Amino acid sequence: MTEIPVNDIPTYTVKDFKSDQTVRWCPGCGDYAILSSTQKAMTKLGRRKEDIVFISGIGCSSRFPYYMDTYGIHSIHGRAPTLASGLKIANPDLTVFVITGDGDGLSIGGNHVLHACRRNIDINIMLFNNRIYGLTKGQYSPTTPEGHKTKTSPMGSIDHPVNPLAFALAAGATFVARGLDRDTRGLDGLLVEAAAHKGVSFLEILQNCIIFYDGAWDFVAERDRRDDNALFLKHGEPMVFGKDHDRGIRLNGFNLEVIYFKDGYSEADCLVHDETNFTLAQMLAQMEHPQFPVPMGVLYRVQRPPYEERLMEQIEQAKANAPHKDLNDLYFADYTWEVTESATAPVRVSDDETMSALDEEYVDALDRSLEGAAEEDEIHDSLKTDPLKHLLEHGRALVTVPPTATLAETVQRMQDENIGAILVVDDSARPIGILTETDILRKVATRVQDLSAQVVADYMTRNPDTLPSDAPIAHALRLMSLHHYRHIPVVDDKGVAIGMISFRSVVNYIEKWFDSE
Repeated sequence: MTEIPVNDIPTYTVKDFKSDQTVRWCPGCGDYAILSSTQKAMTKLGRRKEDIVFISGIGCSSRFPYYMDTYGIHSIHGRAPTLASGLKIANPDLTVFVITGDGDGLSIGGNHVLHACRRNIDINIMLFNNRIYGLTKGQYSPTTPEGHKTKTSPMGSIDHPVNPLAFALAAGATFVARGLDRDTRGLDGLLVEAAAHKGVSFLEILQNCIIFYDGAWDFVAERDRRDDNALFLKHGEPMVFGKDHDRGIRLNGFNLEVIYFKDGYSEADCLVHDETNFTLAQMLAQMEHPQFPVPMGVLYRVQRPPYEERLMEQIEQAKANAPHKDLNDLYFADYTWEVTESATAPVRVSDDETMSALDEEYVDALDRSLEGAAEEDEIHDSLKTDPLKHLLEHGRALVTVPPTATLAETVQRMQDENIGAILVVDDSARPIGILTETDILRKVATRVQDLSAQVVADYMTRNPDTLPSDAPIAHALRLMSLHHYRHIPVVDDKGVAIGMISFRSVVNYIEKWFDSE
């Protein structure tokens, strides 16, 4: 990121970050407090307003960008992290905040949040957790507690709720924290820390929905209960809580437990918080009320190269190794290309049709046969009129096997006859499949150990395209070109197989045509 000289950054006040839009949330909504804390935090970032962006999805919280006098995007449901990632890659100098809710971010947007966290892209995810769908009028959300009655769970939710902090940690987030809407001073500080972190930051904000789930967080939100039910984490300090600082958290074996100083314990017995300890962060994330106090503050913080920095390094490396420094340099390069007819040009089937994807060896042979020949046009006309039965007259006898033939005997047959494909026919000699060298390479080689134990029906290409014996040769060439066929079975008017033609057959036919001339 390009650092802006301190003297060039204006001194902002909270008012500078308030937009001219009327804030429209329900009276008493926790979003008001979060908005106030955010506007205050923005004055401490040391960033220009023009370099700060808020991107939201869908939900009550997603109105946020309208109320911030910065750049903003109100995007679609669950996709805010996607837009934020793209914007951060396009302009790494921006400070990008994602505003989302427990429904928007952990339901339809769960995979987008997950991948933003694992990539460690330098964006700041603010997840407002009110344990309910507010904008759509009170359905249970991914974080609604079991047993809670809502419009869509009138007998009580039976879904086990998502733990946002555990989710972020498991996804690989490098900064994971929790704040509270009413704790404006604490939330203000967490936002500043999140923005300063290089990499993804995930901040869960416990937020009250006064209409559809009022009091969801009262046990930590109300001042007279907060100290007894919340554990405010500070790196390097013992985990002590309670109004009188008379309780703590210690590790007993592999489990955390609450200890009371009146029972003879002291701060020395308490765990010391270490933000860099991933295992400890996971244990803290699983602590839930009422057995434990709710952990608040930064649970986990480590440094790992942000995604966009590594991506830019790759781009610069690619530029350094490229023959042209940019597209403009490529467009105005001092050399050009001349496109000419290749020595291995496709066979002309008609005036407006060309052949492609045929065996280069035989294309070369055909070109050598036609090169400089006065009869070239006559040959092309012959290909469009001569029937396939002419190829069969000069070709080898048809080789077939029944579908019950083993792979071992079929492959051996192909080797003995020196052919690249063998036709599989039913009892009436009608084609039902074809086994080619490509089938053997893709389906048999390195996969089938005992060829004698497998039948050809399980590995052949079923229902191959066929052509009648009176179809013109050019028709077969066109079919080969369109479908990249190397072999085409030929049948009589009853559908009985009478031969197999290949591009090699065409070349041999033309060479014999020249010899006869």
